[in-house]
Amino acid sequence: MDTKDVERYLEMYHNNVLTTALCYVKRLSDAEDIMQDVFFGLYTYNGSFNEDEHVKAWLIKCTVNRCKDLLRSHWYRFSVPLDAANEQVHYDSSGRDMFELIHKLGRNNRVVLYLHYYEGYSVEETASILGISANAVSSRLKRGRQQLKQLIEEEGK
Repeated sequence: MDTKDVERYLEMYHNNVLTTALCYVKRLSDAEDIMQDVFFGLYTYNGSFNEDEHVKAWLIKCTVNRCKDLLRSHWYRFSVPLDAANEQVHYDSSGRDMFELIHKLGRNNRVVLYLHYYEGYSVEETASILGISANAVSSRLKRGRQQLKQLIEEEGK
């Protein structure tokens, strides 16, 4: 892939890749490392893409796979970050509170909610990206919405 193409895709999709990674790993430094790996993978990819949406789906799929690899690694499971302070991602004030609540959910529900509502993927597309059935996506969406509703009610009290 041409360097200019990779730069264009980096400009277009870096927020999508970074936020998807954050849904999985919850640490900005790890998410940034994953984003770098994914875009390097795009740079070295020998295949071709039909359209920009195909590139976006490929990037998110690679991000999900890279996150899963990291979370399964022995090093990640038994390491503690040097900086114990919470790292913040800057979002507009209206979406930031909701995004923080979504981060309190379990990983499976959190990722499905993010891909469906923030990235706009359908249930079938989300299932394809995550490598699970559409029924599993629907169940996770339902559970995630229920948990989110409960969190919102608790925050309001």
